[in-house]
Amino acid sequence: MRAAHSPGEHAVNGFARTLEVGKLTPEQFVQVLETLHMLGTAGAGIDIASLTTQSLVDVVAAATREQLKGIADHDELRAVFLDEIFRRMSEHFRPERARHVDIVVSWRFPAGDDFDRYQTVIEDGLCVSSTDLARTPDTTITVAVEDFIRMATGNAAVAAMFVTGKVKVKGEYAPAVRLSGYFDIPKPTGAD
Repeated sequence: MRAAHSPGEHAVNGFARTLEVGKLTPEQFVQVLETLHMLGTAGAGIDIASLTTQSLVDVVAAATREQLKGIADHDELRAVFLDEIFRRMSEHFRPERARHVDIVVSWRFPAGDDFDRYQTVIEDGLCVSSTDLARTPDTTITVAVEDFIRMATGNAAVAAMFVTGKVKVKGEYAPAVRLSGYFDIPKPTGAD
């Protein structure tokens, strides 16, 4: 994890804490995120990647399904959020929970007529995720981007997502169900 925080990180996290997500329409929510992304790409030091995981979890907790669907429907923001979640996976991986686990998980996120694809490899006490699909998967998980964002930020009951069919698994089922247990995901602020 990053030790030092830049002034931009403090600013964006303060902004996220005071943002009343529930008062925004899905379009306004997307506009706020587009602005953060634009500031990041312009080198302002204020961007989505500067959000702490806790701030990201809290923003997602406050967002409606329609607001998260707005991210999923926005090609650039969808990629930013997926990249950011997969980047953070290794930071929140707890190898002691995944002893003797070697698994390759391929992820498929519907995107029009195709899929956005990522791969997570857990082996030798390490977790690496990327868009490099060179490994043969043990399990392939297909899930909508908005549902994945909720799951990955601890804002959805993972077991319920499997039971209701929102998460589809091809290959080994048990490792897919256990996967979230290998990570320490912050709970939304105020959650027990």
